Amino acid sequence: MRVSPTGWRHLVGLLILLSPALVWAHGVAEDDQAFIEGISGVALLPFLYLGAKHMVTGYDHLLFLFGVIFFLYRLKEVGIYVTLFAIGHSATLLFGVISGTHVNPYLIDAIIGLSVVYKALDNLGAFEKLFGRQPNTKAAVLIFGLFHGFGLATKLQDLQLSKDGLIPNMLAFNVGVEIGQLLALAAILIVMGFWRRTAVFPRQAFAANVVLMTAGFVLTGLQLTGYLLTT
Repeated sequence: MRVSPTGWRHLVGLLILLSPALVWAHGVAEDDQAFIEGISGVALLPFLYLGAKHMVTGYDHLLFLFGVIFFLYRLKEVGIYVTLFAIGHSATLLFGVISGTHVNPYLIDAIIGLSVVYKALDNLGAFEKLFGRQPNTKAAVLIFGLFHGFGLATKLQDLQLSKDGLIPNMLAFNVGVEIGQLLALAAILIVMGFWRRTAVFPRQAFAANVVLMTAGFVLTGLQLTGYLLTT
C-alpha cells in the first residue's frame, strides 16, 4: 500500500500535534490535584467524575484502545477486548494506590508507549511476517492493561491522598475511568464506522498504523529520556 506525499505530510503533522499530549498523557491537572488532596472522607461523585475525565483525556490509553479496535468490526469482539483491558487496568490501579506499591513512572510509561507500538505492529501484520506467528492478542491486551493501570497509580501515589475514605473513593475513581473509557470508545467507533465505509480506508489504515507506531516510539523515547535524566 502506498500513501501520497500529501497524505504523509498530514500524518506527520498530526503526530507533531499529538506529541505534547503523549508526554503528559497520565498527568493530573493542577486544579484536580489540589481538589483531590483537599478531600477528606468519602466523596464518590467527585472521584467518579475525575476518573471519567482522566480516561477521556488519557491519550496513551485512547491510542492503545484505538489500535486494539482498529480492525474489530463486531461489537462482541470489541466488548471482549475492552473488558480484558478494563480488568487489567482496574486491578493494578486499585492495587497500586491502596497497597502503596511504587514503580518508577517513567519506566511504566515507557512500557505503555511500547504497548501502542505493539498494537500498531500487530495491525500491520509485522509479527506474522517476521516470526511466522501472531502473539495472543487477548493475553497481550490484558497484560498491557495491567501496565496502563500502574501508570495511573504512580501519578495518584504522588498526591497526598487522605486515608479516610480512600478505598471507596478509589473504587469510584475506577468506575469513572471505565465510564470515560466507554464514552471515548463510543465516539471512536462512530468515527471508525464512517471511515471504514470510504474507499480510501485500506490505504489510510496502513498509514494510520504507521503513525500510531511512531507515536508509541516517541512516547517511549521521551519517557526513557526522562528516566535517564532523573536517575
